[in-house]
Amino acid sequence: MKLAIGADHGGYLLKEEVKKWLDQHGVAYEDFGTFSEASVDYPVIAAKVGHAIVDGQCDRGILVCGTGIGISIAANKIKGIRAAVCADEFCAEYCRRHNNANILCMGGRVLSTELALRMVDLYLNTEFEGGRHQRRVDMFTALENEEM
Repeated sequence: MKLAIGADHGGYLLKEEVKKWLDQHGVAYEDFGTFSEASVDYPVIAAKVGHAIVDGQCDRGILVCGTGIGISIAANKIKGIRAAVCADEFCAEYCRRHNNANILCMGGRVLSTELALRMVDLYLNTEFEGGRHQRRVDMFTALENEEM
């Protein structure tokens, strides 16, 4: 698995901690920025990560902004992206298990590093259950295609 990761200035420090964790666990990734705490527009970063996933360059992604909310909204504008903003371990697990989320979004200003890294671990190590949940994920696609 190869991850696409990115953050705005509000998520930069947490993104750097996530990169250390990924390195320690042998997880391949590509960092799409930002590369400092200087102010940037998070939709630009969300677009880079989202397109890397839908284009097949990366399998899944992690995005971080101050709260995780803005960057998730931006990422979800890209057809094929299912970005879930999570603030606890249960959500990080179930965004994969039930929703087949392909981007985990987190808030660098609202989460401790320890909690965020536990969430990353759950997100990366939880498989999509399929079954009855696949029907609902298919409905997401139908909504994107305006077929519902």
